Amino acid sequence: MPLGEPEEAELTLERREDRLVLAGDPRRYGHPLAVDFVAGRAAHRRRFGGGRGQLMARACGLGKGVTPSVVDATAGLGRDAFVLASLGAEVLLVERVAAIFALLEDGVARALADPETAEVAARMHLVHGDATRELDALVAASGVAPQVVHLDPMFPHRDKSSLVKKEMRLFRLLAGDDNDAPRLLEAALDVATHRVVVKRPRKAPPIAGPAPRHVIAGKTSRYDLYVHRSLTSG
Repeated sequence: MPLGEPEEAELTLERREDRLVLAGDPRRYGHPLAVDFVAGRAAHRRRFGGGRGQLMARACGLGKGVTPSVVDATAGLGRDAFVLASLGAEVLLVERVAAIFALLEDGVARALADPETAEVAARMHLVHGDATRELDALVAASGVAPQVVHLDPMFPHRDKSSLVKKEMRLFRLLAGDDNDAPRLLEAALDVATHRVVVKRPRKAPPIAGPAPRHVIAGKTSRYDLYVHRSLTSG
């Protein structure tokens, strides 16, 4: 099924073997894109990723002996949400791009059908919508308590040499840059009961708006934390 917009017309959603894929010219985009929580990188990270000691887990509050519910308001390919769900969190995945949401649905369905990932996938709840405009309504209708809202907005790349990964070229063609990140942060701060966690490239500026209260930095990325109240306070 070809996608609608002129630039997107070169991409198609199609079923190959047992999965839904997003495919384009392999010379430009490489292998077709699919969401796979059962094998590959997701399986490796589930088994060997470092558990609750991971940067993201600590940022989202899973390193303090509590397991908050998380709204992943920029779900993308679901990799971060799958890690959080594998650590026991109930996760609401919000994705605004219809084609990417279709890949997520397919990936979660296959994970639910596999005995090794079924329990994890059951904690992943998908919703199609624009978090910048309707996050409060999407969360209210989901039944997932928004203790933590996780954001990983697409960071604008000015240097085309940064787009080395063909997979990311394909993803960016659909998702674009999150130029409305300040509005997304504002929406997340309104909805989260305990904290908002924003993933950023290590040297990137914070999203325009209030300053983060804490920063947890790794080698290539960091997490800016906007804290309403402690996750241990109930």
